[in-house]
Amino acid sequence: MAKTETRVIAPNKKAYHDYFVLDKYEAGIALYGTEVKSLRQGAVNLKDSYCEIKNGEIFAVGMHISPYEKGNIYNREPLRPKKLLMHKREIIRLFSKVKEDGLTLIPLSLYFVGSKVKCEVGLCKGKKLYDKRDTDAKRQASRDIDRAMKERR
Repeated sequence: MAKTETRVIAPNKKAYHDYFVLDKYEAGIALYGTEVKSLRQGAVNLKDSYCEIKNGEIFAVGMHISPYEKGNIYNREPLRPKKLLMHKREIIRLFSKVKEDGLTLIPLSLYFVGSKVKCEVGLCKGKKLYDKRDTDAKRQASRDIDRAMKERR
């Protein structure tokens, strides 16, 4: 069996800044042809997106896929809710965790697996302001250490 390569389309860096990612799940995403062509050009924004569970189905809300330039009448609304494809048991498990623990589902990245588009969904807990400051301080300290080590060599 040939190994399928993955190619990241768009990471959601803001999600890692604003949330603690507790668990990650892979989901397929139901798209139309012009949306996939637009994704191949990298015209997507995950910045303010989140996932919502309605009637046993999971949707990505706020994911902006820019209209394909040559798509004319076949283009879809850029901010329409996109249906994510997961097993029913996974959706029920996620729904119970979101309801009882006060967690949130956030799209962390979009990527191609072969010719299929996949969405990595994270089960996240919101960071407080002091958590964000702590994370920034740790990141800055590691940068300073790396810089000092590089200067010594």
